[in-house]
Amino acid sequence: MLNTWVVMPTCLPTVLRRCHACASERFRANGRFRVNANHKLLDAWLLVLCTACGDTAKLTFLERMNVRSVRPELLDRMHDNDPGLAAELLRDPVVRRRNRIALDWAGAWRLDTGGSDHLDSEVIDVSVRFAARIPVRPVRLIAEGCGLSRAEVERLITEGKLVSAVRLSGKLSGDFTFTLKR
Repeated sequence: MLNTWVVMPTCLPTVLRRCHACASERFRANGRFRVNANHKLLDAWLLVLCTACGDTAKLTFLERMNVRSVRPELLDRMHDNDPGLAAELLRDPVVRRRNRIALDWAGAWRLDTGGSDHLDSEVIDVSVRFAARIPVRPVRLIAEGCGLSRAEVERLITEGKLVSAVRLSGKLSGDFTFTLKR
């Protein structure tokens, strides 16, 4: 029987960017936006706060856009400070590249295994789905989901008792499956 595990975000990730005021490298996004209109042109930023000094930085995602070219739903979401829109923008690679930021997902996700009744089986087939593109080490996911240590998971991989079509070393942010034979 195929079990499905889901990696789900629990909050917004930490933004990694250098603070100009205190040289800290961590910012917290709280879902606040700033929108500025200059005649028919619109600028919009996602505001992030430095975790050390509390200074505000702006992450640009709309720059000199004609007001008519911006969807009204998007404007409403910005005016409502929608945290879902903030999450979408932080996951957007174009926004990250434009603002020269990286994301730290430590403590911002959880693994939903659907219960532990599958752990007693001799052979476990698991499909891991990602609700968002969160880079996580598969060894860590398997260890957490099966209640094993990471060293034991590594040992199972070298013995051939833990197999997958994808490479289990490194980080993954896309769906994968694995089979564990006890």
